[in-house]
Order: sequence, then structure tokens, then C-alpha cells
Amino acid sequence: MSPLVVITGVGPGTGSAMARRFHDGGYQVAMLARTAERLRVLENELPNAFAVPCDVADPAALATALDTIEQRAGVPRVVIHNAVGGAFGNFLDIEPEILQQNFQINVMALLHLARWVAPRMEAAGGGSLLVTGNTAAYRGKAGFAGFAPSKAAQRVLTESIAREMGPRGVHVSFMMIDAVIDVPSARARFADEPDDFFIQPSDIAEEVWHVTHQPRSAWSFLTELRPFREPW
Repeated sequence: MSPLVVITGVGPGTGSAMARRFHDGGYQVAMLARTAERLRVLENELPNAFAVPCDVADPAALATALDTIEQRAGVPRVVIHNAVGGAFGNFLDIEPEILQQNFQINVMALLHLARWVAPRMEAAGGGSLLVTGNTAAYRGKAGFAGFAPSKAAQRVLTESIAREMGPRGVHVSFMMIDAVIDVPSARARFADEPDDFFIQPSDIAEEVWHVTHQPRSAWSFLTELRPFREPW
């Protein structure tokens, strides 16, 4: 049987690119997102992929989705938490409920995913859990009060899981994407920027593939990605 990857947050950019990369690499691909229509289009494009519409912020819905995946395809070899909740605004303007919702997506969904998959991966002899993040996980810029706290907590939780599960054969990693991802909304927002201003979703997907297939003697925890023009 083909190995299985579970990907949350399969949107029009990075999520779709990862689904295509793992599908091309011989995986079954379980795709989670709230937008069922987009998933159905990918499902028709990728014969070995299947849609699991789900709001990962809803613990009961996520648990049902994961049980459905396991019944259909078994235990995943790779899980990628790419779903993201974000909102911009300063701490005086942002509604507390927005930040709480982003914690549900970025942090609590990761906790539920890890609690479900880590014991199964350990019993199966290993696997990889990768979380996609960004620079908000490392700094609280003005206007990021509704987003950065949840991404910082996500990074720290990922590290805690990695320290627990690494010695038990499960590779856990955090990928920081310091870039503007090339999707239609970003192209519209940065209409005057050249092509090499953007990071390509397919290139992110290629690095995700690499990190999740590293040999055990040289596992990465933190990987940083940025276009060559992006200042450090």
C-alpha cells in the first residue's frame, strides 16, 4: 500500500502544491480544508488523493475526519499542519474572540493532531510531523496582536513535541516561511513587484518533501525559507 500523508489547510497555494508533490512522490494524500469545492477539484486532478472537508478549529470535526482517514487509508507516514488562522490589528482593536479562534487553528488543532498521530507513528516505526509557520512565530510586531501570539505558541508547542517524540522515532519539525507566497491575492496586493519577489508554492513543497524524508542521523527541527532577494 502507498504511504499516506495528511495535509491540513489545503488552499490554492502551499497546501495544493504539497498535495501535488506528495501525490507525485507516490503517496496517498488526505486533504483537509473548510472549502469542499476546492478539495473536490484537486481530488479530480490527483487520482490518489481524497478530500476530507473539515474545520480543524472544531475538535469534534477534526477527530471525525482523522478517524475517517485512518479507516480509509491507515496510519499516515507524514502529517503536515498547514492550516492557519490569522488576523491583523493592534491589541486595542483586535477582538479577543479573533485571537482565541486563531489559537484554536494554529495551536489547539496541532495539539489534537499530534496526540492522535504521534502514538500511531511510534507504533508503526516512525513518521514525520511538520508544521508550517512564519516570522510572526519569532516577533510581535505592531499590528500582529491577533496572529503572532498564536504562531509563537505553535512554534514552542512543536518544539516540545519534537523533544518528546524525536527519541521515539518521530521526526517533528517547524518550517518558517519568511516570504510572500505567490498566490493571486498576493499578486494583487503587490502588483508592482517582480516575479522573484515571491516564493513559489511548488518550491516550498519541494523543501517540505526534503525535510520529511531526512535520514534519522540528520534531522532538522527549524527550516527557514525565503527568496534570494528577501533581506535577512
